[in-house]
Amino acid sequence: MLVDTSVWSLAFRRDAPAADAGVARLRLALERAEEVFTTGLILQELLQGLRGPKQRAALVSRFDALPFIVPTKDDHVAAAALRNRCRSHGVQLGTIDALLAQLCIDRDLELLTADRDFAHASRHVPLRLAVTT
Repeated sequence: MLVDTSVWSLAFRRDAPAADAGVARLRLALERAEEVFTTGLILQELLQGLRGPKQRAALVSRFDALPFIVPTKDDHVAAAALRNRCRSHGVQLGTIDALLAQLCIDRDLELLTADRDFAHASRHVPLRLAVTT
């Protein structure tokens, strides 16, 4: 399972609702020692929202335990095609989101996200979303 920035952000917030389904699914996956993947873009997005070197160092250290997916040139080419396909169906998917979706599709991973754009995209591309109920 690849966990999107939107879920990590909620998980790390002190005021996050305890009943958030995505955060609950992430916690369950970590408790069960399921494979939870990440990529540099997700780490970068999270780090951009932090202040101070202690917070940054702590986050980087936590993410050291996760397997990293490194996108290839082919991933970027396929992500552009995925984004164009979504756009042709009226779904606006950002560049980073298209790449994350492509990484999941190519590596047969579910995406855990709180971003509804992925649900719209999944109607037009073979993106599997993690169940949060």
